[in-house]
Amino acid sequence: MPAKPVTSHLPTRLLAGALIICGLFAPLAHADSIGEVDTVFKLIGPDHKIVVDAHDDPKVQGVTCYVSRAKTGGVKGALGLAEDRSEASIACRQTGPISVKGKLPRQEEVFTERTSLVFKRLRIVRMLDPERQTLVYLSYSDRLIEGSPDNSISVVPAPGVPMPKD
Repeated sequence: MPAKPVTSHLPTRLLAGALIICGLFAPLAHADSIGEVDTVFKLIGPDHKIVVDAHDDPKVQGVTCYVSRAKTGGVKGALGLAEDRSEASIACRQTGPISVKGKLPRQEEVFTERTSLVFKRLRIVRMLDPERQTLVYLSYSDRLIEGSPDNSISVVPAPGVPMPKD
């Protein structure tokens, strides 16, 4: 029997490790910071806060979603090791003339933001309600293993926006 050729998996493993590391430090979803309020004083590190950010829908010009959420402070928060709470509130509004870039799917994730170093994300999903001619935005948090049922929705009237009927 001929001997099996020896192949090294080292390059594949190095590439996989590099991709994981790049994913950990990839930039978060673009959001404009509107403001913040302190909720708990921390002697060492930043205080716990509620932050408010604005997210413009990347495919629906003229719609902005405002999201408020808890941000953990302290030493872990300062080092980026803390896991923020799952609760978030969302309010989406028409902030200009509504126009759509391309065709909108019936449901699409439009924003994602990390709320812990690796495992937890805040997600915002846009859903279309063609019968009522509205855009429905849902915010929720998920984890690698288990998400949270905490959620919030906001609705923006969108008469004249092309929506699939299926």
